[in-house]
Amino acid sequence: MCRVKTLIVTALCMAPCLAMGQNSSSADGFPSKPVHVIVPFPPGGGVDIVVRAVAAELDKKWGQRVVVENKPGAASLIGADVVARAPADGYTLLATINQTITSNRFLFKNIPYDPEKSFAPVSLMTRSDQILLANANMPVSSLKELVTKASSAKSPFAYGSFGNGSQPHLLYELLKVEKKLDLTHVPYKGVVPALTALAGGEIQLGLGSANVAGALIKAGKIKPIAVAGEKRSEVYPDVPTTTEEGFPGLQASVWYALFAPAGTPAPIVDKISTDVADILKAPAFTEKHLTPRGLDLVAGGPEELAAEIQKDVKLTEAMVRAAGVKPE
Repeated sequence: MCRVKTLIVTALCMAPCLAMGQNSSSADGFPSKPVHVIVPFPPGGGVDIVVRAVAAELDKKWGQRVVVENKPGAASLIGADVVARAPADGYTLLATINQTITSNRFLFKNIPYDPEKSFAPVSLMTRSDQILLANANMPVSSLKELVTKASSAKSPFAYGSFGNGSQPHLLYELLKVEKKLDLTHVPYKGVVPALTALAGGEIQLGLGSANVAGALIKAGKIKPIAVAGEKRSEVYPDVPTTTEEGFPGLQASVWYALFAPAGTPAPIVDKISTDVADILKAPAFTEKHLTPRGLDLVAGGPEELAAEIQKDVKLTEAMVRAAGVKPE
């Protein structure tokens, strides 16, 4: 009887250790099947371009297909919800920008996912200041000139955003309130459609990173009028910042990040994060896919991404309140 009790006690004591050992090795063999990365925006946008390049390298590194799928619409709510509802096993990931996690919470009364609890931060890949853009035929070359022209315009200037609550929406609404301008908001289903409309003259103003706007700027169809940050862009060093122009409150940076469904085992999250960081930090990758697009390499892990989210939430909340934007 004593021997039986001893065996039971020993087994109970060993159980947590065995469980811990199992958990710590749960990334062994991952991935054993294709991994799907959901981009909640149309193809061709900044995060889509970068994550496809990362996915191509992960294909080689893992020996498994990494499939990038675009599920745009509803200011990224549709695609994000797909990932939030996916099994927490690392085989479905979300590649997105700030908006999905930081600003949507302030702009929509009903969100299908919880921005605080539905996702596990995986990787803060890149960061870049946004650029205020104008159609090439607009008679303005700076933010100050834009404010002057908009103040006396007979009809309102239209600006495009990539959805309600996106950075263009918040930034131009803040400018509209602060300077008492008449601006019209025209939402699109992503940054690419918005910039296409800007280049075609459907709208007069927009916002985008050097990454996605570069080709249209080079083609002479749109032009940069200000960098929404505190330092000038290395890609467009002659374009002044909003701070230089006297608008220090107009700040907007975009980051590209990877998330997994909440509850994904930490070892799997760490493996994905480490492998993605190794790819991003490779000089050849950075020089080919990041630097030409004006993207700053971060390659941060889960903790850095979580900290960035908390900082961004505070800044976004302040901008939403200042602009007087109400949730819909």
